[in-house]
Amino acid sequence: MLKWIESTGKTEEAAIEAALRQLGMDRDEVSVEILERAKSGFLGIGSCPAKVKVTYEAPDEPAPVVEPVKPVTVKEEPVQSAPPKETVKPASVKEAVKPAAPAVEERPGAIPAGEDGKADQIAAFLTGLLEHMGASATPVIRMDEKGTYQVELVGQNLGGLIGRRGETLDAIQQLTGYAVNHGQSKRVRVHVDAEGYRAKREESLIRLANKVAGKVVRYRRNVTLEPMNAYERHVIHTALQDTADVTTYSIGTEPNRRTVVAYSRGEHR
Repeated sequence: MLKWIESTGKTEEAAIEAALRQLGMDRDEVSVEILERAKSGFLGIGSCPAKVKVTYEAPDEPAPVVEPVKPVTVKEEPVQSAPPKETVKPASVKEAVKPAAPAVEERPGAIPAGEDGKADQIAAFLTGLLEHMGASATPVIRMDEKGTYQVELVGQNLGGLIGRRGETLDAIQQLTGYAVNHGQSKRVRVHVDAEGYRAKREESLIRLANKVAGKVVRYRRNVTLEPMNAYERHVIHTALQDTADVTTYSIGTEPNRRTVVAYSRGEHR
């Protein structure tokens, strides 16, 4: 289910960051539409803050199922005398006290499970999903300094799990996020990668962004990039946020939303 909020700020990025803080989400989890661009005015007079619309997908909450209460009939039984007690030979200490089985299975590469057990929940969900997909891969989980669960799918020939431009990998990440956050008041962030695809794709997008920005400044013409997902658009925005004479924004609707690299005529975002 798609939901959205509107946010304002001195710049487009400030408005987006304010919305992300309010939602507790990352840039790659939302879509951003620039409603009003920031205007500086003259000597501070007539200035106007930037206004953005941030759209995110929230899982549907199932309606509670209320089962009818069935009447219970109590049948009275005749009272019988208790059978004589049998003499039970006390067991030895070794027999009476047995060590309990560990509640959490240790997995190679997994971080120690915290009180919320999210690492094991993520591992269990992904193991079942990968088995259902017929993929020979193992999730290796760690937590970064920001508290995000970084999942690396380890195996051979994982191109099918990555998909065209990472579409399958994005779907796996989204499903995992829904599975561990469904019905929870506190969200956790989950990033899923395979064969280092995310880092390679990010490097490729940064090179593309800088190349296109050079053409935009040289020819003073806006360039609209191919459709990208929210994460890839975020990489473009971040790569060019400090580039002089260039600004970026997104147009269109998912899944055909595109980033525009625009000539800003000397203005700086």
